[in-house]
Amino acid sequence: MELREFFPAGLFAGKTVFVTGGGSGINLGIAKGFAALGANIAICGRTQAKLDGAAKELEALGAKVSARAADVRKPDELNAALSACRDTLGPVDILICGAAGNFLVPAEKLSPNGFKTVIDIDLIGSFNAARLAFDQLAQTRGSIIFISAGMAHMPYAYQLHVGAAKAGIDRMMQNLALEWGPHGIRVNSIVPGPIAGTEGMKRLGGEDHERRGGLGVPLGRMGAVEDIAKAALFLSSPVADWITGVVLAVDGGSGLAGSANFNASAAALLAAQVR
Repeated sequence: MELREFFPAGLFAGKTVFVTGGGSGINLGIAKGFAALGANIAICGRTQAKLDGAAKELEALGAKVSARAADVRKPDELNAALSACRDTLGPVDILICGAAGNFLVPAEKLSPNGFKTVIDIDLIGSFNAARLAFDQLAQTRGSIIFISAGMAHMPYAYQLHVGAAKAGIDRMMQNLALEWGPHGIRVNSIVPGPIAGTEGMKRLGGEDHERRGGLGVPLGRMGAVEDIAKAALFLSSPVADWITGVVLAVDGGSGLAGSANFNASAAALLAAQVR
């Protein structure tokens, strides 16, 4: 999909976008959307080789890129990546907090360490990124987008850890929108629905989801990475300059249909892993 069919080609020219977990999947797709519309991109993640490959894709779209390995759980690493971004590309205008971890596990088998790991990556990692980017965002009067999940708003089987982390993210988002609004910083969340072809969907039984008709999505299809990118571009654009504190579901209506199809597919995947 050509994003410039929907947005002006230079909409984000001169802007700096920092994306955590930007080496693949939805987060890389968002980064590509901004790159296609003129932004320069900084990405971080835990694997430098993956980041280097992503950087080449972003550079091919015309972006100047800073790609530095950093674990969002480690403030020193994350701060170094943000400093490198500022020195190379200029202060951050738009922060995308997308780094996340997930796996299917029954609650009675979820270890304390497994629970803590997802909380640390998703919730604490998102806080670390927002807090450490604050000075740059206050300088640019920028915006933050957190990548949340439907698990924050209804129970999903085998996703206790993710639901707790993402619910925390959405409440944190609203607190930051309230407190940082006077600094000119807008803060919102995007809740993706089931997105085809992503690593996350593979881990959560994506092939079975597709056989089940895209989890019973009312609009009749699985989502694409570009669907989430378009929402991020909108929320970061001047068109949305009076929108803050909003949880935007970009899910084809799947949140309206409940979690039953997901639960069945997840149970089937876990059963297959046991066999």
